[in-house]
Amino acid sequence: MDRLGSFSSDPSDKPPCRGCSSYLMEPYIKCAECGPPPFFLCLQCFTRGFEYKKHQSDHTYEIMTSDFPVLDPSWTAQEEMALLEAVMDCGFGNWQDVANQMCTKTKEECEKHYMKHFINNPLFASTLLNLKQAEEAKTADTAIPFLSAEDPPRPTFDSLLSRDMAGYMPARADFIEEFDNYAEWDLRDIDFVEDDSDILHALKMAVVDIYHSRLKERQRRKKIIRDHGLINLRKFQLMERRYPKEVQDLYETMRRFARIVGPVEHDKFIESHARTVEFELRREIKRLQEYRTAGITNFCSARTYDHLKKTREEERLKRTMLSEVLQYIQDSSACQQWLRRQADIDSGLSPSVSMASNSGRRSAPPLNLTGLPGTEKLNEKEKELCQMVRLVPGAYLEYKSALLNECNKQGGLRLAQARALIKIDVNKTRKIYDFLIREGYITKA
Repeated sequence: MDRLGSFSSDPSDKPPCRGCSSYLMEPYIKCAECGPPPFFLCLQCFTRGFEYKKHQSDHTYEIMTSDFPVLDPSWTAQEEMALLEAVMDCGFGNWQDVANQMCTKTKEECEKHYMKHFINNPLFASTLLNLKQAEEAKTADTAIPFLSAEDPPRPTFDSLLSRDMAGYMPARADFIEEFDNYAEWDLRDIDFVEDDSDILHALKMAVVDIYHSRLKERQRRKKIIRDHGLINLRKFQLMERRYPKEVQDLYETMRRFARIVGPVEHDKFIESHARTVEFELRREIKRLQEYRTAGITNFCSARTYDHLKKTREEERLKRTMLSEVLQYIQDSSACQQWLRRQADIDSGLSPSVSMASNSGRRSAPPLNLTGLPGTEKLNEKEKELCQMVRLVPGAYLEYKSALLNECNKQGGLRLAQARALIKIDVNKTRKIYDFLIREGYITKA
């Protein structure tokens, strides 16, 4: 037992006597056969033979005292602790205040003893140095240098980039709509009161447990998205296309098991199969079978065949380009765009303009609401609106609630106010605004 570390100069820090409940003053008695918790008695109760429950007067005991020297024969352990506490309270260098708080030593004695044993003591100095070196060694490998980062992208709500990123907001590291986004609605009316019956209390606790399980599922899905890098779906699909067709089929088949193993293990598994001898042999056998079907019997003819095949492919692409020209020949601007694009390709540059023609642009198909949260809360007209505007039901309900609240506050609502409240495409805002007015949910200001 570290006797010095188990004492305090403040009597209130010691446990009370189990006999008279008074604060213990040294020396006092600790029963060696009782506990935990430890059983302490003052000297008066000990001399009377106090007994309580399992404690008997004939038990072995220890005398607890700090009246013994530690660093200096003229300083007891009690005085050592009192000096350290006084320096902590009064501050280093205020030796007169330290001596006044101790009451048993002078100013010079306190300063001399502290400087000798706690400042200039080589044992303590080496210990502090070792601790500092150990801390530096511990943080040396884990320290991460600061590197300036670019401002994260902030896609507007319901934009193409936002949909590709599943509504992820990089600046907030969170999603616009969570999985099971309305899980909290089941808790909004729950209130724990003292007069609840046992059955009602158990029912409320069951609802809370269900909510916790839904939160765990939400976090599990976030972890899978983060670990496997599924935020940018297009980038993920491009990474898959670097594999040959056979490996892509395997990738698609094994995708469902990616949530079980980690992303590194899953990629190692796919790479190991992509580089196996079996896939190489299958590819080579398929190539040889193509040669045999074409009547080729030696590799010299095979090289000629490959060259002619490449030439035929280039000619086919040119015919495809000609059909594109004929398709857009009626649109002069589209034709000019195509010619500039081909000029960039011939010069080795990436295409600078798009082939899409505004006159031939098709509208997006209606949104499929099957399985989307909040669909059951919409009527048929609202469902039709969400499908045509391509707006998820949860977002529509939030916009509708915001517009209704503002209309009730102002007594009416203008289109400009609606656009200020809803930060989405202005055409969608107008359609929602006109729909709510037509159905009588809000009134014009």
